[in-house]
Amino acid sequence: MRGRVCALLLVFAGVLGLATACGRNGSGLSSRDSTRIAAEIEQRVKAAYDLKAPDVEQRMLGLYAPTGRIVSAASGTVMTSRDTILGGVRYFWRQVGSNMRDPKWIWDKMVVDVLSPNAAVMTAAYHIPHLTPRGEPHVLGGAWTAVFERRGKDWVIVQEHLSDLPQQPATSDSSHAAHDSMPGMKMPMQ
Repeated sequence: MRGRVCALLLVFAGVLGLATACGRNGSGLSSRDSTRIAAEIEQRVKAAYDLKAPDVEQRMLGLYAPTGRIVSAASGTVMTSRDTILGGVRYFWRQVGSNMRDPKWIWDKMVVDVLSPNAAVMTAAYHIPHLTPRGEPHVLGGAWTAVFERRGKDWVIVQEHLSDLPQQPATSDSSHAAHDSMPGMKMPMQ
């Protein structure tokens, strides 16, 4: 009888442990906490890239860590200079973004994995249909992976990788918008 009680206690402990583990995502967070953090990051990114709201450049820059190293990989280069990375965002907005007419940033897919109470990774695919200054249809787009770290109450980017959509050949049919890379997300050659 004593052997059965021990076996039942072990089974009960195993079931209890499994039930507890299923309610957590391996990071020590509950599923509810992970969902809340993922939603917070998603909302923060979407708000920063809302092209209809004012101060777009400042909102984009506000996603990056205000201090410390930031690592960014794009177009076959890796940058670790915070000033160069922020300069690339400014360059994109001033040279490309602010010249788009009627742009709409469309998030095709966004996945946020919460790794711990202070770390998360977002991978997103997006495209930006708009008109050029000459009124021609045009589309920019790509994929973006960003590592976020919680600093105080804010989630900020400490590392990222940007992949542009492959360039599409121009067509004579104006009903098809051309796709281009995100030229402003990399600094011009110096």
